[in-house]
Amino acid sequence: MSVNVEKRVKVRVATPADIPLIVSFVRELAEYERLLHEVEMTEADARRDLFGENPRCFCDIAEHGGKPVGFALWFYSYSTFRGRAGIYLEDLFVREEARGLGAGKALLRRLAERCVDADLGRLEWAVLNWNTPSIEFYDSLGATRKDDWTVRRLDGEALRRLAGA
Repeated sequence: MSVNVEKRVKVRVATPADIPLIVSFVRELAEYERLLHEVEMTEADARRDLFGENPRCFCDIAEHGGKPVGFALWFYSYSTFRGRAGIYLEDLFVREEARGLGAGKALLRRLAERCVDADLGRLEWAVLNWNTPSIEFYDSLGATRKDDWTVRRLDGEALRRLAGA
């Protein structure tokens, strides 16, 4: 008899009580991506941007057996070509010991449901080129690769210089 393990994963909206957990998940993800040295996020940042007067992003927590095992941090984007908003998934992470339980799929399914329910145009995200397990997982869900786009970023001194600061 086959058991759908994803059914045992519960996805819920994060609350202010989850702030330390969210920051911990961000650090765990950064460690996995070999980018821990780049993490600057503090609990105060998470409180301001997730639960402040004007939230800039949102977070869902995946639980298995009542224990947090992963998270998705996302925000609304806008496609002028589609003429409607979408969701940009900034971070998706499932702790190593919980991989294979369906938490990643459950988190993505919840975001897809949000898109469909709100008539949003798309759900998109980026993945590091070397992260083959994640790429294969996303491909198995039907996600398409956008080879004709290159991500560009301004931050730090370059951002301040352009702003004239």
